[in-house]
Amino acid sequence: MYKMNFAKTARNEKSQLTGVSPNPAWEKLMGPHGFTKEHNMPRSHAFALYDQLVVDRAFGGRFENKYGWGDLARAGGNFNIWDVLVDKYPGEPHKAFKPGTAAAANPVCGELQDRRPILDWAYLGDPEPKAKWSRTSKVVDFVKDTKHSLNCIFCHDPHGAQPRIIRDGLIQALTRPEKDTLWHKDPKAGKVDVKELGQRGFTRKIAILDKYDSKLQCGQCHVEYNCNPGTDPTTGKPVTMSDQRTNHFPLKNVNDLAQHYRDLKFRDFKHAITGAMLWKAQHPDVEVYYGSVHDKEGVMCHTCHMPKEKDKKTGKTFTSHWQTSPKEYVKEACLGCHKTWSGEQAKYTVDSLKNRYQGKLRKSEYWLTRMIDKFEEAKNLGVDEATLNVVREKHYEAHVHWEFWTASTARTPHNPKLADESINKGMVISQDAIKILDDAMAKKRTLAVAAPAPAPAAAPK
Repeated sequence: MYKMNFAKTARNEKSQLTGVSPNPAWEKLMGPHGFTKEHNMPRSHAFALYDQLVVDRAFGGRFENKYGWGDLARAGGNFNIWDVLVDKYPGEPHKAFKPGTAAAANPVCGELQDRRPILDWAYLGDPEPKAKWSRTSKVVDFVKDTKHSLNCIFCHDPHGAQPRIIRDGLIQALTRPEKDTLWHKDPKAGKVDVKELGQRGFTRKIAILDKYDSKLQCGQCHVEYNCNPGTDPTTGKPVTMSDQRTNHFPLKNVNDLAQHYRDLKFRDFKHAITGAMLWKAQHPDVEVYYGSVHDKEGVMCHTCHMPKEKDKKTGKTFTSHWQTSPKEYVKEACLGCHKTWSGEQAKYTVDSLKNRYQGKLRKSEYWLTRMIDKFEEAKNLGVDEATLNVVREKHYEAHVHWEFWTASTARTPHNPKLADESINKGMVISQDAIKILDDAMAKKRTLAVAAPAPAPAAAPK
């Protein structure tokens, strides 16, 4: 589970030229969101908590490795985070300490990485007198109560090892009265038995599964969720961490997300140039997978990412908990079903799909940035606010169909058909917005030319 994958390096920013969302487009499309400070490619699960604490956008440069940059080569292991990191600004409030950083972390972010505080956290992180921690707790104090990254209790009940889920945002999504999630629409979905626990004087919930369902178990983290404050776009008022919307799982298809957040009355940030109220994706991996070819065949996350292996010493078969790319064990993950393939053919197919996806995203970014440039031109020309508002909403929709795919760590190998359809849809929306702006500017210029010249001033007497 804590095995190191040396192919997944640390601090590998997505905005690099070869990344999934390279600059200069990334900064223009996401400004001024905190993710522009640092947004990295994922690496081994062992480092989920470590990377969250040191990333430039989260704690403002507060936490540093005690042993310097050389300790990035630490070979995994279930290490206590406070044996490795040190708080360079103890006693100081949560803020940005260094240039180029932000202090965007909050307790919901920390709750995702380590479930050690689980017994002191009420359902959805609601503030409760008897609960030590909540969504509104001081985040620096909260993370100092964490120790390890992902662990067994996320997916296995410690009392009987039954499959389970413990993420409260996901449990809320599965029990919403609307029954509108991808899980609700899945004909193969198993049963979920929600257990309400209140022995400590406040409500907590877990959910026992009737069978292993890694779409739900992995979907406690590998999904789109909201874990931060934002804005109600209908009123312009802030949505603070006291609001349950700051711990929310849509569990929706990419085509339903824009409307979902309209109905929720939530947006993450206001775009620096257009003023459009936009959404920031997390990592919608499970949502990509639902309805895919592999999903319909009954293949699940663990089939490929946690295949069965045989212990060389004992000969016993076990489930790998390395949870890494299937490219690391193609024979076990791919060739059992794709019997006519060689290992090279399997990797070739995956890499080819990645190339297709990367090319599509670059085109999407071109049209989005072109739309933003046109918006700035139109606003400077004096195009009316009603037209600009129409374009702002199109910006939001096109943004969803781009950012969903830059944020997903699954991307096209999981569902190339959906990726193609969604990214193409986003491009068309951007092009429609550009036409609206071009037409409005042409009309504005025509009216300016047709306007009669002002009468000359009367000669002084």
